[in-house]
Amino acid sequence: MSITAFIAEYATKLIDTTGYPGVFILMTMESMVFPVPSEAVMPFAGFLVAESKFSFAGALIASTIGSIAGSLISYGIGMWGGHPFVNRFGKYLLLDREDLEFTERFFKRFGDGTIFICRFIPVVRHLISIPAGVARMNLAKFLIFTVLGACLWNAFLTWTGMLLRQNWESVMKYSHIIDIVVAAVLAGMAAVYMWKHWKKRNAGPGR
Repeated sequence: MSITAFIAEYATKLIDTTGYPGVFILMTMESMVFPVPSEAVMPFAGFLVAESKFSFAGALIASTIGSIAGSLISYGIGMWGGHPFVNRFGKYLLLDREDLEFTERFFKRFGDGTIFICRFIPVVRHLISIPAGVARMNLAKFLIFTVLGACLWNAFLTWTGMLLRQNWESVMKYSHIIDIVVAAVLAGMAAVYMWKHWKKRNAGPGR
């Protein structure tokens, strides 16, 4: 079995076993600081929609509510905990301080609309709710931008998964090429992770 087929089979089984609550939990984590990318969740929910095990509306509702829940938790962390909380507990939440600082600068530069825009940007979307909470952004506006962005993004990924499942045999004809891309992406992610930690460990106190 190719890497692509293996990932697809077991990711789909996991989501199928846990059902809509599983989609909700994974997307709640995705909208917080945990490294659970929506690109690794919603396309496989789309597989199940194509197999008539999920409904499109059900997958979209569960994922979007999860996105809202995770975003609100992160908003609360920023609002009530702020930088002291992040400095103390960030490492336990897998929170990369450099990524957070970049996200804060992004938010300050582009303002409230960043909440909508960042739903489509990897890494930043996991963290953007924290600076919004620190800035005490209007909660109603925060929720509107979050719902709009999350709903569009989750719908797109679910639809993509449906198309992939419907054309799976054609996709698998190029599985060897896809496997190389997947392996390269995983290797790149591992290299970035190790480089960041090496950089932190070797940085002097004055740097």
